[in-house]
Amino acid sequence: MTDLTDMQDPLIAAEVWLAEGRGVALATVIETWGSAPRPVGSHLAIDSDGNFMGSVSGGCVEGAVITEATEVIASGTPRILEFGVADETAWRVGLSCGGRIRVHVERLG
Repeated sequence: MTDLTDMQDPLIAAEVWLAEGRGVALATVIETWGSAPRPVGSHLAIDSDGNFMGSVSGGCVEGAVITEATEVIASGTPRILEFGVADETAWRVGLSCGGRIRVHVERLG
């Protein structure tokens, strides 16, 4: 297993994990409305063991994307996820601000 401790790029991590024979999914922010912690084009790479690198949001959203990604790895069927929260409840669910994001999750390889 390759040590990715010093590596920060989720696309490189995904490439390494694929070369090692792991199942890999890539989550990409495809749209944002209002305030969003990460811009369009941000990536989160997830392997079949639940390891991940990168970020598409933060808080509970990131955990939900990782869970969905493991299902996408197993099924091979891509998904588009949408998350939204009002400003007054944003802090309670672990987000820094209100707004909505759409995330595309696909299996690689």
